[in-house]
Amino acid sequence: MSESVLLLAFVTFQRLGELAWARRNEARLRRAGAVETGAAHYPLIVVLHGAWLAACWVWGQEGPVVLGWLIVFGLLQAGRIWILATLGGRWTTRVLSVPGETLVRRGPYRFVRHPNYLVVALEMPTLPLALGLPSVAAIFGLANLGMLAWRIRVEDRALRPAARA
Repeated sequence: MSESVLLLAFVTFQRLGELAWARRNEARLRRAGAVETGAAHYPLIVVLHGAWLAACWVWGQEGPVVLGWLIVFGLLQAGRIWILATLGGRWTTRVLSVPGETLVRRGPYRFVRHPNYLVVALEMPTLPLALGLPSVAAIFGLANLGMLAWRIRVEDRALRPAARA
């Protein structure tokens, strides 16, 4: 099995595990009264991320892994773990807010308002670059920036009450 296939398998299983964790957290948050904001854009995020991973699988499994970009991707995964550990049961792939909850201001949230989106914005081009796919990196990196601009506006609007608490 090539390095590229191992990397792609890792990312695929990582994302599937995160989706399972997000669903579990989402169910618990909804039982606690969470309200979803911006549900209309969620399917577009799913399509974008699915197409990104599919493009990496289609065009990236044959070539060698570019070590420098792989290291950057690994550092981003450390950031992802820090974010997930900080948010714990609050982390989901949807914008859910529980009335009366306050914003998380520890971990990476002490330094960056939206660290998860920063990591995602950097991951989208970094994985294809690690696979030697600069066109895929550019296309999905730019598409993701547009999606994140929308998502951050939605999330900021949803979290305004928690920011005041």
